[in-house]
Amino acid sequence: MPKAGQTNSNQPQAITGIQAMQGHGVKQARGFWAEAWSQVIRRFSAIIGFSWLGLVAFFAVTAPFVANGHPLRMVRTEDGQRVVTYPLFQSLTAADWLLLIAAVAGGIFIAVPLSGLKRPKRLGWVIVAMVCGTIITLLITLLRSNIFDRVFGAIRELERTADGTQVASYPIIAITIAASIGVLALLWIPFAQSIMTRLIWLAIAASVTAGVIGATWNNRAPIFNYTELELRSDVQTTYTIIPWSPNQRPSDRNTRTMGPGQTDAQALVRNFNNAVSNYLDAQRRPVTDPFGPEGFRIARSVLTTQPLEPDVQASLLEVINRLEAENPEAVRRDLRYAIEAELSTVGKRFPLGTDNQGQDMLSQLLHACRLSISIGLVSTGISLIIGITVGALMGYFGGWVDLILYRFVEIFMAIPVLFLLIVAAGVLPKNIYVMMIIIGCFSWTGAARFIRAEFLKLRNMDFVQSARATGLPLRSILFKHMLPNGVTPVLVESSFAIAAAILAEATLSYLGLGPDDQASWGKLLASATGQSGEFFWWLAIFPGMAIFLTVLSYNLIGEALRDAIDPKLKKARV
Repeated sequence: MPKAGQTNSNQPQAITGIQAMQGHGVKQARGFWAEAWSQVIRRFSAIIGFSWLGLVAFFAVTAPFVANGHPLRMVRTEDGQRVVTYPLFQSLTAADWLLLIAAVAGGIFIAVPLSGLKRPKRLGWVIVAMVCGTIITLLITLLRSNIFDRVFGAIRELERTADGTQVASYPIIAITIAASIGVLALLWIPFAQSIMTRLIWLAIAASVTAGVIGATWNNRAPIFNYTELELRSDVQTTYTIIPWSPNQRPSDRNTRTMGPGQTDAQALVRNFNNAVSNYLDAQRRPVTDPFGPEGFRIARSVLTTQPLEPDVQASLLEVINRLEAENPEAVRRDLRYAIEAELSTVGKRFPLGTDNQGQDMLSQLLHACRLSISIGLVSTGISLIIGITVGALMGYFGGWVDLILYRFVEIFMAIPVLFLLIVAAGVLPKNIYVMMIIIGCFSWTGAARFIRAEFLKLRNMDFVQSARATGLPLRSILFKHMLPNGVTPVLVESSFAIAAAILAEATLSYLGLGPDDQASWGKLLASATGQSGEFFWWLAIFPGMAIFLTVLSYNLIGEALRDAIDPKLKKARV
C-alpha cells in the first residue's frame, strides 16, 4: 500500500480537461500495414509459415556454399612446391555470388538504423537493385548463348587482329551493354524523388553485378576427380558440410538408389555381388546357394580392383578370410552384409540417400530451394505487373475500355496454364525462364479482377477527383494515388499465386518436363518409383514434405494476412 504523498505507478494519472483536449494520454494509432502486420505475427500458423520459408530462403542463398562436391581447400605438391587452391570458389557462378551479396549487403542496409531513410523505403531500394542485377544477369546469359552468335560474331572478332594484338574484349562490351539496359529499364521507377539519386543507386547495383560477372566470366567448374587424387595420396582436401554437388555422380562405382546414411564406399558392395552372381549363373546355380571356395577366391580377386585405400583393402581381405573360416557355406547375402558393415565408416556419407541417377539427395533438396523460391516470386511478379496494369485501366476508365479488356481477361481465364506448360515444354527449350514467363503471362487474371473492383470504387472518391482537377498525369493518378489504396487484396492473393506456381513447377518436373540439369523437388519425387516398379521411400517422403510444407506456408501466411485486413474482423477486434 503506498504511503501518504505517494502514488501507485501502476495506476493511470489523472489529467485535466484541457490536457485531454490537447491529446494527453491518447495512444497514437498505428498505420494500416503496421496494424495488419501486428495481427499476422500474432498467429501461430503464420509464424510457422514464415519460419519454414525463411529456412528455404536461407538454403536458396547458401546451398552452393553448404552442399558442394568441390573441396573448400585443396593442397597438392607440384615440382616440389606446395600449391593451395580453392576449387569450391572457382566453381561458383555469378548468380551464386550475387545472391549472397544481395542477402548480406541488403540485410545490413535494411537493418542499420538511418534517420533519413525509413526501412520500408530501404526495402524498396534493395528490391530495385536486385531486379537490376537480375536483368543484367539474364541479358548476359542471353548474350553468351548460341542465339546471338551471328549478331555478336563481329564483336567477338574484335578480340583478334592480324598482328595478334587485342583491340577490344567481348566480355567488356557485352557486360557494358547489359548494364546500360538494366539501368535505363529501371530509371523510370520513382523509388526516389531525385532522378540523380536513382541513377547513382542503379549505377552502384549495375557496377557490382558487372564486376561479379566479369570476375567469374572464365570460371569453369573442374571435374569431380578428387577421389582418384585422394586415393593416390596426391592431394589433401577439406570439404564443406555436405561434400556433394547436386549433379555429381561417382564414375567408378554405382551409387544409384542408396539408402539414407550409407557411404559411397558401400556402393562397391554391388561389384562383389555382381561377380559372385555371375559365377553362380555360369554354373547354373541360384544365388541363394553357397558359393564355396571358388566364390571366395573371386571375391578376393575383385577386391584388388576396387578404388580403396590400401589399409581399407587389407581390412576387407581380413573380413573375407574370416567369413570363409567361420562360415564356409556362406551365400551371397552373407558376403554383402559383411562387406557393408566394414565399409560403413569409409568414404563420404549420403545423409538422405541417392536418387536413381546416383546423385546425393540432400544436396539436390537444398539446391532446389532456389528454383522453388525464384519461380514463385518471379512468375508472380510478372503476373502482378500485367494484372495491376490491366485492372487499373479497366477500373479507372470503365465503359468500353472495361468491356474490351475484360473480354481479354475472360480469354486468358479459359486457358489452362498447366496444359499450356506441358505443350510449351514439348516445343520450347526446357528452361526455367521460359516456365516463369509462361506462368506469369497467363496467371494475371486474378490480380486484374481484384484491382478492377477496387478502382471502380475509388475512381469517384474525393482524392481522385482532386488529383484529376490539379492536372496530374494518368500514371501518377493510377499508380501513386489509387494503387496504394486498392492493392491490399492483390497482395493477399499473391501469396496463393506463389504457392500455385511452385505446384505447377513441381508437377512439370514430376512429369519429366521440368528444367534440364537443375535440381527440382518434383523431379526427385518422380524418381521414387524405379523402372522395375520398386518403391524408394526416401525419394518420396523428403521432396514430398518439402513441397507440402512450402505450399502450406504460403497458404497459411495468405490466410493470416487476409484475416488481418478483413474489415469485419477488424471491427470485431476493436
